[in-house]
Amino acid sequence: MIQPTPVAIALLLASTSLSPSAAAVDSTREDVRAFIDEMNRDYEFDSTQLAKLLAGAETRQSILDAISRPAERVTPWYEYREQFLADKRVRQGVEFREQHAARLSAIGDGRLADAVTGILGVETSFGHLTGKFRVLDALSTLAFEYPPRAAFFRDELQQFLLLSREEAVDPGKVLGSYAGAMGAPQFIASSYRKFAVDADGDGRRDLWSSWDDVVASVANYLRTFGWRDGESVIVAATLADADLSRFNTQKIELNETVGSLRDKGVRFETSQQTDAPAMLVVAQGRNGPEYRVAFNNFYVITRYNRSNMYAMAVHDLGQAVQEASSVRP
Repeated sequence: MIQPTPVAIALLLASTSLSPSAAAVDSTREDVRAFIDEMNRDYEFDSTQLAKLLAGAETRQSILDAISRPAERVTPWYEYREQFLADKRVRQGVEFREQHAARLSAIGDGRLADAVTGILGVETSFGHLTGKFRVLDALSTLAFEYPPRAAFFRDELQQFLLLSREEAVDPGKVLGSYAGAMGAPQFIASSYRKFAVDADGDGRRDLWSSWDDVVASVANYLRTFGWRDGESVIVAATLADADLSRFNTQKIELNETVGSLRDKGVRFETSQQTDAPAMLVVAQGRNGPEYRVAFNNFYVITRYNRSNMYAMAVHDLGQAVQEASSVRP
């Protein structure tokens, strides 16, 4: 197996300067040493080199602050939507569709192409905002200093190191989100390794600079989780009354059908069959609650980010870009 090179680590250590709000990871700490030993035993990473790499990582309070207040939990839907449906982002989306029309067409389903467009727009403004944190810092901070999800991020740190070896990525230079998500589609390391596709055939799965790989990888992710070509994602709805006690809207799950929702007084238009799985989505609108009925493909989008607001923003942005593209001179 290819080992991280001493030269790469030396360059990383030489370029590392800690800010007042950051501290070096203590590579002699028991849990850090256990991680290093595991990577050596299970994946043949050189312990000394990996200890030096981790010693060059920075524990950042800003990362811990950010993960404690994700936007989906503190922002009402109408404000969240406006953030992602801003004119500038829609214009970027129109340009994206024009530049990558062939790639999007190759997906084979127009609704899936809209969803891919929406995801790339929500995640990174179509590659313009891919993150400002070093992924090594983000994952090290969360793996060793964030007890609520330490096990998850420890696994992601492992996946990131494996990814850096497989895809010839410099682990000390890659930038991403505060949670370690990378590239235009913001894949976490485990998703990158599992779902990324080498669509341009150059021997690498490059989610930073190969738009062939980016578009195909997001489409592959959605298809793997059960995307159904030609089916609707979500539609507007009204209720016979404001009593929500007959619905379970607390969990993201397809706990109704088209027929059962209609039997409960939900009015909406769809070509889906009566027995098609569905769910009622209630969102905080500017002037009161907004209601929508979501189907299988909406649920698939929530596997990318487990938030109804996220999936609605992806759908709405994809639709807005499609509509703007169709009327643009």
